[in-house]
Order: sequence, then structure tokens, then C-alpha cells
Amino acid sequence: MAELTVAVERSPGAAIVSLHGDLDKVSAPVLREQLVLLHDERVHTIVIDAAGLAFCDSSGLWVLIEHQRLVREHGGSLRLTGVHGVLRRVLDVTGLNAAFI
Repeated sequence: MAELTVAVERSPGAAIVSLHGDLDKVSAPVLREQLVLLHDERVHTIVIDAAGLAFCDSSGLWVLIEHQRLVREHGGSLRLTGVHGVLRRVLDVTGLNAAFI
């Protein structure tokens, strides 16, 4: 498994979060930590760039869902771009793809 690297580009009130590697049970807390920091900074418009994501399991998906709910409660949004592979299939099968557009 590849480690997860999370790169964050901030602008006022918004951020692009680029993921590279595997988003799984071991690495999901790394993403959660970055998203919590953005929330603490009152960044509620977030784009997750998943183009570099090699793998995503249910733990990673759960972090995305949790944070999407949190930013929506504050009038923001969390969208996914560059979705492919396992994450694309999981979003299609669960019907969650529309939730992240």
C-alpha cells in the first residue's frame, strides 16, 4: 500500500485538497486531521482532487461523507474532482456520486 500524502492549497474561505496514494483505515486520520484544520480556519468550500488517489476504502469514504455534512451545516460545500478507479466504483454503486458533484 502507498502512503497518503495530502497537499492543501488555500484561498480565502476555500481550499483544494490534493490526495496521492491510498486512503484507507490507516491513512484516513491524516485526511480527517487536515479537514478539521480547514474547518477550524472556517474554510467551508473544499474541492478534493482525487486524481492521485490509488485506492479508497470505506474508512476514507466515511471521512469524506462526515466532512461534507460538516461543511454543509456551515453553508459550504465539499466536491470531488479527478475521481477514478475504486473510488469511482464505490461512489457509483452506493449512489453517492451525485452527493459530491
